Amino acid sequence: MKKQKFLTVILLTLLILLTTTNQQISSSPDNSIQIAEPEISQTDMELDEMKEVFEEYDRWITAEIEATKTVGAAVAVVYKDQVAFLKCFGNRQVGKDAPVDEHTIFRLASVSKPITGILAGLLAQEEVLDFDEKVSEILPWFKLGNSASTSELTIRNLLSHTTGLVPHAYDDLVEAHAPFTNILERIQSAGLASAPGHVYSYQNVMFSLIDTIMAVKTDKNYNQLIREKLFEPLGMNDASTDFESFKNNPNKAIPHRGANGVYRTLPLNNRYYITAPAAGINASISDMAQLLMALLDEEYPLLSEGTSEKIFEPQIVSNLSRGYFRYWDQVQSKKYAIGWRMVDYKGRQIAYHGGYVLGYKAEIAISRHDNIGIVYLSNSPNTVASQSVPVFLNELIRYKENMPVMANQDKNDETSTNQNLL
Repeated sequence: MKKQKFLTVILLTLLILLTTTNQQISSSPDNSIQIAEPEISQTDMELDEMKEVFEEYDRWITAEIEATKTVGAAVAVVYKDQVAFLKCFGNRQVGKDAPVDEHTIFRLASVSKPITGILAGLLAQEEVLDFDEKVSEILPWFKLGNSASTSELTIRNLLSHTTGLVPHAYDDLVEAHAPFTNILERIQSAGLASAPGHVYSYQNVMFSLIDTIMAVKTDKNYNQLIREKLFEPLGMNDASTDFESFKNNPNKAIPHRGANGVYRTLPLNNRYYITAPAAGINASISDMAQLLMALLDEEYPLLSEGTSEKIFEPQIVSNLSRGYFRYWDQVQSKKYAIGWRMVDYKGRQIAYHGGYVLGYKAEIAISRHDNIGIVYLSNSPNTVASQSVPVFLNELIRYKENMPVMANQDKNDETSTNQNLL
């Protein structure tokens, strides 16, 4: 009898379990296993909506590069934390079947300055340095032409071209390959146009004094710091800051000079590497896309909001010739921040910089208003480089100003608001 009761209990338990399982399965509308569909992010949807911007820009730049017979180039557009558009053109050297790819390195020339500004921002964020620190307190041996200017000079002045020295002081010695320490010894004899902080005066030598300051602050030189703080963490695996690395890389763009579609190869040169923070970075389009993604990432930004404001805050009006922005429309003002030019353009403040060294041209711009950035690299400078940024900005702004408006209606609210899709 006990055995029969035990078997009955087991059978009843199994029946209950079977019934419960059947109820759970039948609760699904189609009695089938439900597989979750992959989520489409907001950024993905926005990129899809802006598809016409990238397609139009692709048509324009492809046609221009073909028309000018540009030897080699690469361009990338980053939106938030995604590469929205990346394309490589032509060859690393004229007359050779050596296509430019996403890892081909170019010289950035003065586009090194905004990257150095970012590095300085990271060190300020870590409280390693302060933009308002006096240079004389860090480098007691450093002197300008008079004691007042020497005592007033700050890191901010170095990185915003407001040191007071005459423009391009001792660039001739840089091009003559004079040792940087020898150039610094002669700074005291350089002409002063004003006291620090009052006049914009573009510099390579004084800007690059940040290398010496960083070394005193950290016991590491510029090359070590930029590799540790930027290149390695961001996966900028092709980037470097010296001539030997550039020369020895088999996937490098060779410099060219020419016009009307006729270009000739130039020899590699090592000018301006002794002022690496100002003009000595080498990088690929892949590297630059990684950098832009880190800057524009909303969830995990490279710089804090406070640091970004410090980097991009205009410091001085920069009175540049009209020809500098000849392909831009409606430039309201031109200023300089920490390593970046700030351009008031069609209601937006664009962080921008261009770079040129014999045989290479680089352009970079960020619209923080739109959370979008663009970079263009070439080994055969021509008008395409100068137009690459403003043409894209014009297309983007045209799209934004004419995009459809979506009404957000809340059933629990009698009011409704119109907002842009982006």
